[in-house]
Amino acid sequence: MRNISLLIKPVSGICNMMCEYCFYCDEAKKRTQHVYGMMNEKTLETIIEKTISEADAVASFTWQGGEPTLRGIDFFEKAVALQKKYKKQYKRNNLHIMNSFQTNGYELDRQWAKFFKRNQFLVGLSIDGFPEIHDLLRRGKDGSKSFFRVKQAADLLDQYQVDYNILTVVTSQVAERIKEIYPFYKKCRWNYQQYIACLEPFGEKPGTKPYSLSSKQYGKFLSNLFELWYHDLQSASQPYIRQFENYVGLAAGYMAESCEQRGCCGVQYAVEADGSVYPCDFYVMDEYQIGNFNTDSFDQMDQKRSEIRFIEQSSLVDKACISCHYFLLCRGGCRRNRGNGIQTEPTRNNFCEGYKIFFGRWYDTLMQLGKLVQR
Repeated sequence: MRNISLLIKPVSGICNMMCEYCFYCDEAKKRTQHVYGMMNEKTLETIIEKTISEADAVASFTWQGGEPTLRGIDFFEKAVALQKKYKKQYKRNNLHIMNSFQTNGYELDRQWAKFFKRNQFLVGLSIDGFPEIHDLLRRGKDGSKSFFRVKQAADLLDQYQVDYNILTVVTSQVAERIKEIYPFYKKCRWNYQQYIACLEPFGEKPGTKPYSLSSKQYGKFLSNLFELWYHDLQSASQPYIRQFENYVGLAAGYMAESCEQRGCCGVQYAVEADGSVYPCDFYVMDEYQIGNFNTDSFDQMDQKRSEIRFIEQSSLVDKACISCHYFLLCRGGCRRNRGNGIQTEPTRNNFCEGYKIFFGRWYDTLMQLGKLVQR
């Protein structure tokens, strides 16, 4: 049975906001062609047909950017129609098609909310804590504050009962105030949360930006957040926090759903607006291109992935990590956070000290929760 997971950028890196820490803006600047414009419908159809013809268990389409709402609702209506068309044409009756949509929420209105609900899209909405933290690094193109526009988008999603989660980038500012942010999210009834450690510019020395997250800050952040989450767990009122759910799953002997927490890259296809394909959203740069949907098959793209040894290199872990007491749950973390992101030899994760702070306090608790899951 074959599952296929695509991360598609229908507007390339075009966006209606300016986020200082945007890793995709950094990647785009490091390419020969910075922006690929808007995806045309021919490329869209080629991507969907090839994916559905190959997948026979799950076909997952995650639409991201830049800002994907800029491509317009009609484009996504077309995508849904094509998914139905080729599912029927290739007789994939048991194929489960999933659509996710990552948005900054800046232009999200009732039409979008109705579309997401009607077509069962799972939405990821980017919010960084309080207004003063969010607006510090996430502003409109004209420099305007964006928090309350995004909060209105969340209210619309609630009104139309759209499934969504809050995606928060953990900068130094967020890390320092998580004890206040957590109850604020709880008050907003944001019960599905995902926290992603802020990425440093690719290939550059980490820790030099105003938003840079130190290893110690990240360790304290994880520890404080888990304490709050674990307290609510006692009364079965905890939010779903992806990272902690994955750690508990690992403690129970299951494979983590997140590739970061597996410590090894998975098989993904990050697709630019021109159809070009890369092995990961964090590596959409010329030297990592593995093909193009308009000219190559999945087999050819997978062969190229093997040739550049992308997955194999992600498995290179420092010897000290393998002998570490916490390695069962840590797994070395995401390869993008090892050194400057360019990994060709075993390298320890930049957040190693932070993981030791977190696991030093909560490792035994996580293992106990894993045993409860096993039972």
